[in-house]
Amino acid sequence: MSPMQRDLLDRFRWVDGHADIWRLFADGAFFPRLAAALADPFRSIGVTHVAGIEARGFLLGGVVAVELAAGFVAIRKEGGLFPGGLCSRATPPDYRGRTRRLLLQRHALGAGDRVLLVDDWSETGAQALTARALVEAAGATFLGLSVIVDELPAAVRSRFPAFSALVPAAALGPSG
Repeated sequence: MSPMQRDLLDRFRWVDGHADIWRLFADGAFFPRLAAALADPFRSIGVTHVAGIEARGFLLGGVVAVELAAGFVAIRKEGGLFPGGLCSRATPPDYRGRTRRLLLQRHALGAGDRVLLVDDWSETGAQALTARALVEAAGATFLGLSVIVDELPAAVRSRFPAFSALVPAAALGPSG
């Protein structure tokens, strides 16, 4: 186990049966290390933009974009304000059986852009695969996915050109 994995697992908590990922962001010494660890596998592949899905993906994507000296592109869930022309795609059902509509500003990406998606946790890949479709519909190249926690089935994980996770969900222990 790497020092990052050990430190992440030491800080992780289940609260009332829910994963408390937010606590990882509150630790001023740990948060920059977390951002670097999410960025590290992708430093040499020419990332021009980092995308993040609302809400925790905004936070993580922003700090990883800074790490990689790249731009940040927001992918919003339907219902939030998002000016200008939009690309829109519905997700397949997520781990709760819900579908969502994800939105990307049309002008945010184009040909020549190389995009890394960053998120906290990937359970089914529904949102990540939909984000990939939005990035590609905008004419950009989707490079891969970097997450803190991986719970993806192998068949879904293999659908990403590159994939990196800091810990598998099984390492977090029971949800209490």
